[in-house]
Amino acid sequence: MSARAMTVAGVMSGTSADGVDVAVIRIAVGRARPRLTLLAHESFPYPAALRRAVLAAMNAGETSTCELARLNWRLGLAYAEAVQATLTRHRVTVELVGCHGQTLYHQARAAQYAGRSFACTWQAGEAAAIAAATGIPVVSNFRPADMLAGGQGAPLAPLLDYVLFADARRGRVLQNIGGIANLTALPAGASAAQVMAFDTGPGNMVMDGLAQELLGKQFDRNGAAAARGAVIAPVLERMMRNPYFALKPPRTAGREQFGREYAAAFLAACRRHSRKPEDALATAAALTAESIAQSYQRFAHVQMKSTPVDYIVSGGGARNATLMAMLAQRLGPLRCELSASEKFGMPAAAKEAAAFALLAWHTWHRLPGNLPAATGAKRGAILGQVTYA
Repeated sequence: MSARAMTVAGVMSGTSADGVDVAVIRIAVGRARPRLTLLAHESFPYPAALRRAVLAAMNAGETSTCELARLNWRLGLAYAEAVQATLTRHRVTVELVGCHGQTLYHQARAAQYAGRSFACTWQAGEAAAIAAATGIPVVSNFRPADMLAGGQGAPLAPLLDYVLFADARRGRVLQNIGGIANLTALPAGASAAQVMAFDTGPGNMVMDGLAQELLGKQFDRNGAAAARGAVIAPVLERMMRNPYFALKPPRTAGREQFGREYAAAFLAACRRHSRKPEDALATAAALTAESIAQSYQRFAHVQMKSTPVDYIVSGGGARNATLMAMLAQRLGPLRCELSASEKFGMPAAAKEAAAFALLAWHTWHRLPGNLPAATGAKRGAILGQVTYA
């Protein structure tokens, strides 16, 4: 099937479980890479009851089949409503929808279960509900094909990073800070095979967990409370000894590593040194900044070859001024010039949703969507499943 221009909607709900992002992009066929134009984007918070259900199901020790079935369908309805609202508000039409779904469990490495050892993943959200409501074909369930090709099923956004941001003269790092933080390193003039990408560790996940416990809020807006605190150095040093941070790429992380249990242990460690909520929040922000900076310095800095490097941040963390200041302080000596993705024409809130629009376009045209250099797969793979309207 020869590739053709299409208008595609991408739908993303990340590990922060705060809501749904929709991006509509026009994808044209270019000589070397597709050409992308962002036409519209919107963000929709989850209703409170749905967010509670999502958080309860993530990495749950116990749940029921009826809860999971209902959640899968309820998420599909939420995604359908978000797509319909975006298309109506912006008066655009699309030919295809790419929906990542809500990750409830991601086990990137093989483990024993029922007599076999295997990796597995699950992104909930009934694609048929989206297709039925919109009348548009839907591509979903992107991760399994990469995992069955020997990859970790993540990160998948590096395809968009490469297509949209690779530059012949400037090295660039795309740092997304959602619930989990991940980076894509693009040396100047890099080919797709030279792209490095991996999860750096917690993004907003630990900060948000502490904000909910200590402030009674979903998150520390703009890092205001953290800005009033002092980083608890012994806790930061101890937490940075977590074995995850020493793993070489490819690597992926989720709530299994940095979710409820980790946040509770982090807060308990902080309270042994300080009872001030602001100090715990400052230390959580420093953990995110330090894990990002160390990951870049240890694994990607040498690949960049030339400096300065454009260090481009997206995701909810880009709106946290305290976190961004900490990152600038740590990355500045490495000659990284920090900026938000808006400067390069892609709003921070739209980037991951746009990535799944591009991945859906690849799937529709039977083109591989994973970058083996990023996921560790043995080969390129056509990702996802198509649900027809």
